[in-house]
Amino acid sequence: MGTYFILIVGSLLCIMLYRRYFPVRGIPCKMSGHDKTSTVVLDIRDYNIETNHNQSDMRIPYAYLKRFVQEIPHQTLHVIANDRLELNLGLRYLRSKGYQVASYHISNCPCREKE
Repeated sequence: MGTYFILIVGSLLCIMLYRRYFPVRGIPCKMSGHDKTSTVVLDIRDYNIETNHNQSDMRIPYAYLKRFVQEIPHQTLHVIANDRLELNLGLRYLRSKGYQVASYHISNCPCREKE
């Protein structure tokens, strides 16, 4: 009985660590170059973080994504996050809801354009 409990807890811990810290593959880091007409810029940073309001189309912090996910149009998304943890959790949640995420940007980390 104790061995099964340890295996279950260990498995749950591995899943939690994977979702938080393992990067989502296949989504490039691009600061610009996305099509403005078909791409929605979604900012998932907290409200208390100062931002350039012209930079995003929608602002829904990660903590509120579950509550307001129906307000996000089903178009290609460019996600802006504050750090890697917030980005990983947000991208995984959006993809699980069927959203197409084309690119991302982390505000405190300058990313290089990949061509």
